[in-house]
Amino acid sequence: MLPALVKLCCGISYPHLRSMAGLQRAAVAVIGQEISHLNTRRPPQVQTHVQTHTAPSNGEAPSEDAPCKKEQSLYEQQGRGAMETALSVIQDRDGWKTEVTERDGDVICSKVLRGNRRVFKLEAELDATVEQLHHVLFVRVEDMHRWNPSIQQIRVVRRLGSDTVITHEVSAATAGNLIGQRDFLSVRHSWKHQDTVYLGGTSVHLEALPPQSGFIRAEDGPTCFILEPIGPNRSKFTWLLNLDVKGWLPKSVVNQALPRAQLDFTRHLRRHLSTGGALQGEPSR
Repeated sequence: MLPALVKLCCGISYPHLRSMAGLQRAAVAVIGQEISHLNTRRPPQVQTHVQTHTAPSNGEAPSEDAPCKKEQSLYEQQGRGAMETALSVIQDRDGWKTEVTERDGDVICSKVLRGNRRVFKLEAELDATVEQLHHVLFVRVEDMHRWNPSIQQIRVVRRLGSDTVITHEVSAATAGNLIGQRDFLSVRHSWKHQDTVYLGGTSVHLEALPPQSGFIRAEDGPTCFILEPIGPNRSKFTWLLNLDVKGWLPKSVVNQALPRAQLDFTRHLRRHLSTGGALQGEPSR
């Protein structure tokens, strides 16, 4: 969920990451292989076409692109299933290791799942209501690039009811172009239980939107956000990040970059909320 918020490999250019033991000659050599691999590709061409699937008003049959009820139900099930799986990971208290503790109270923990895949859980408190966070992170997801510099664009390519969408997301180019951009194709599902909102997601496949030249298609999920009220205009924000960036990057590099990306995202989100602009429902541009 929300994977390109991860400024992939932005950590490589950060001074605090350069000094880490994992970034030694072997890692640099592997990164060089990825750069060479990416340089052989054509310049990135981002697809910006947004498919709108609505029932025809003239009685004609829907177009081939329009998802049938069976397909829509399948994607909705994928979104709900991803959310339930992510919640089960969060609720299992065994195996979590603290990675980062910030002075503002933000905490990131990690654990290794079956298959040797490491996931990261961020917990923070934000000065916003659950409804405001839902508006920013789900309803206005296409505006995310306006306040998060790690994202080049997010487009909703299919709307499957009011609670499920499929999005195509492209990460922004990193400083110095050391690492190629990633793109993501994900189903996102929103669910509210009592006063808490859950936003789950996972990668999906669409024949109409295959991996694009110039990008490595990363895979995310199952992942989720949990938005819980903890006081007037204040919420607890929990984010399970479960991401496979693909490509040639070694796990040691990725596992250092992802927690920093979570902190960066939360910092940008706080700044955005503090301006109040996102809470007014201004139109997308």
